Amino acid sequence: MALRRALHFVFKVGDRAKTATFYRDVLGMKILRHEEFEEGCKATCNGPYDGKWSKTMVGFGPEDDHFVAELTYNYGVGEYQLGNDFLGLTLQSSKAVSNAKRLGWPLTEVGEALYLTQAPGGYPFYLVDKEQPPGDPVQKVCLGVSDLQRSTRYWMTLLGMKVMEKNEEKKTVLMGFADTQCTLELHDVGGTVDHGTAFGRIAFSCPREQLPDLEALMKKENQKILTPLVSLDTPGKATVEVVILADPDGHEICFVGDEAFRQLSMVDPKGNDLLDKAMAADKSDEWFAKHNRQKAAA
Repeated sequence: MALRRALHFVFKVGDRAKTATFYRDVLGMKILRHEEFEEGCKATCNGPYDGKWSKTMVGFGPEDDHFVAELTYNYGVGEYQLGNDFLGLTLQSSKAVSNAKRLGWPLTEVGEALYLTQAPGGYPFYLVDKEQPPGDPVQKVCLGVSDLQRSTRYWMTLLGMKVMEKNEEKKTVLMGFADTQCTLELHDVGGTVDHGTAFGRIAFSCPREQLPDLEALMKKENQKILTPLVSLDTPGKATVEVVILADPDGHEICFVGDEAFRQLSMVDPKGNDLLDKAMAADKSDEWFAKHNRQKAAA
């Protein structure tokens, strides 16, 4: 399974401008690409919404060798309700810590050289106050589970991850496809996992030829398939094929064919400008204010 790669986590964002400030100015990430869509995604990448939306990929470097964030913005939705499903993304960057202090972005020291902060919308981020490594600073994504043994078995046996570390005291298991990639930490929350309306999605790539087999395996094992193998178009860019799964707690998992995804995910030098233009052209806040109304809270 060494050919499988951790790619990104999908966050729904209600305030694009504040979110851009957090990722660009606090964390120090770059806008890798920005795309606007007139209607909802066939694989519900933007959640269960049919209208106009945008996708912005942000990271410390290209998706070929960095784990990044996919920010989905649904025009007209101003906020989402958090659950206990996403428990944090950890990255190592003393620069991000100093940026947060300089900009007055709230930080809480939660351990030795470890700070907790929040992205707009309340998503937790853990910043390790050490020099940013030459490779990918993003270390792990933590997801809440209701039965650690059951979830570990799913991710290991069905998806091919290997267990790297177990901590019985903290009720966590650290897993991954390779030591050089961002890892997945499963944390037993001691009860039901609530996804709220902010629920995200974690994405991986695999060779295109593995997608039908993966789907067949899930059918055979009576596991949930949210979106059977489907082609997704992005105007002017490569068409990719994906299968969307759900683990025993309902965490959404996207597997995408690697070959086409490497073409789709090439860094767009115009990405930053495209995001800025889209934000400047987005008059939805003004429209709602003018009509004395508030954006929908999902």
